[in-house]
Amino acid sequence: MATPLQLGFQDAASPGMEELVHFHDHALMVVYLISSFVLYIIVTLVMTKLTNKHAHDSQEIEIIWTILPAIILIVVALPSLRILYLMDEINNPHLTVKAFGHQWYWSYEYTDYDDLAFDSYMTPTQDLIPGQFRLLEVDHRMVIPTESPIRVLITAEDVLHSWAVPALGIKMDAVPGRLNQTTFMTSRPGIYYGQCSEICGANHSFMPIAVEAVPLTHFEDWSTSMQQTV
Repeated sequence: MATPLQLGFQDAASPGMEELVHFHDHALMVVYLISSFVLYIIVTLVMTKLTNKHAHDSQEIEIIWTILPAIILIVVALPSLRILYLMDEINNPHLTVKAFGHQWYWSYEYTDYDDLAFDSYMTPTQDLIPGQFRLLEVDHRMVIPTESPIRVLITAEDVLHSWAVPALGIKMDAVPGRLNQTTFMTSRPGIYYGQCSEICGANHSFMPIAVEAVPLTHFEDWSTSMQQTV
């Protein structure tokens, strides 16, 4: 989850988010270099007045400031396209979960298990126990096994929603009448929080997402107990 006064991304909990963090750092360094170079040119021109009033054109300068930005764009675009295709690629997921957005809660359905479906409501502030987070904790978390490719099918029952978990590098729109899909894999056990990221009405801020990643054996025990409960 996010921390007070946080400036950067949340700690990556999936390979996809790790790639996004690396690309962010790569692009930020390019921006720093360009900004520093432009600032140097401006200061040099102001302080030393390096101007040539008799130069009407310069083919060399024209070539440089045309080719150099093109090279910079290629250096930034190629890693971006690589990550885009990696995040869109879905190969043999071990588990498929359907996420339905409602006003104002989420419903989950595990398609690989019979009768395993539940609603996930935000835990009211007065019901929180010590250690739980206000506006982020839910009564039923979406439980998944670690180190396993997970496919999430996302849609909505009423209005536009968005299923987003920053630590996993996921943000996918939930559109009524349309089925979107995304995939991810958690690198370690933990609880990862998110929120609806599309304004969906009065209680938009009160439909959080909680994804709990556990070892495979614990997930099998949980799924068995949930099926018996249902």
